[in-house]
Amino acid sequence: MPAVRLKPFSEQVVVITGASSGIGLATSEAAARAGAKLVMTARNGDALTAARERLSADGAMVETVVADISDPDATDRIAAAAIARFGRIDTWVNNAAAAPVGRVVDTPIDDQRRVFDVGYWGTVRGSMTALAHLKEHGGAIINLGSIESDRAVLLQATYSAMKHAVKGFTDAFRTEVEADGLPVSVTLIRPAAIHTPFPEHARNLTGHPITLPPVIYDPRLVARAIVFAAANPRRSLSIGGTGVLGTVWAQHFPRLADLALERFGEALQTFDKAPPADRADNLWETRASAIDSKQDVYVRTHSLWLEAQLRPFLALGLAGAATLAGMALTRRR
Repeated sequence: MPAVRLKPFSEQVVVITGASSGIGLATSEAAARAGAKLVMTARNGDALTAARERLSADGAMVETVVADISDPDATDRIAAAAIARFGRIDTWVNNAAAAPVGRVVDTPIDDQRRVFDVGYWGTVRGSMTALAHLKEHGGAIINLGSIESDRAVLLQATYSAMKHAVKGFTDAFRTEVEADGLPVSVTLIRPAAIHTPFPEHARNLTGHPITLPPVIYDPRLVARAIVFAAANPRRSLSIGGTGVLGTVWAQHFPRLADLALERFGEALQTFDKAPPADRADNLWETRASAIDSKQDVYVRTHSLWLEAQLRPFLALGLAGAATLAGMALTRRR
């Protein structure tokens, strides 16, 4: 294994794609609070300007770059802006993504290609550009996968396929970086269902309002994982124990998972009523940005699974203590 070199997070210059909403905006805010210098990039210039002004007013140093990550020259322009403003890059977070929700036969090929241009090719170009700047002095490349990187979900075939591709690329890319002895960590972040504006931003092809299947987690938990991975080398981090357990179950019992999705998949992702009149999405055009979805659903603000990954020795200690307590109780009985 190479000797990965990562700076304390407060001393880092961090590039975040898809930074105008959802996980990207939550991560930007967490990074600013931690003292990192930020390069925020997305298509929505107004949202970036508003975020920069808000974070700068609190003392953060922020550069913004309006760019569509699917453009072939986007990552080079982003890197150039980071170097011009801050002189280096220490962490690059490939977060930008887009999605349709609907059956494959109802999803135009151009829409499916757009999902890969943004989520997959944007990640590939971002990783390659980042590595060119990090391979000498070290740093972190953090790619956003999903629990759907491991198990495809009905109505989200294109998004699931894209996240499978991101995982495959990230795992192979990591081994190449390590084989070359480069001081760079490559981390895959795998969130479960997250309370971002996904239901508002995804292209809805179902004919019904859409939602995310429970259990749904706070985007700030994903931001916590990303900030941690920027300063602590990890192969992968997962957010949401229920989602992880679901994918593990699906991998061991794939046919049962198929049948469960066939029976309940649509009901867990749609409401049985007419869709809203305003069905605008952000697949091709920008839309209003926020960290959280507008939907009134139960959101978990803690993930014990994540905490166990961030502090494995504490988790082992708690597990050991629980085991000893159970043994003592058994002896008493």
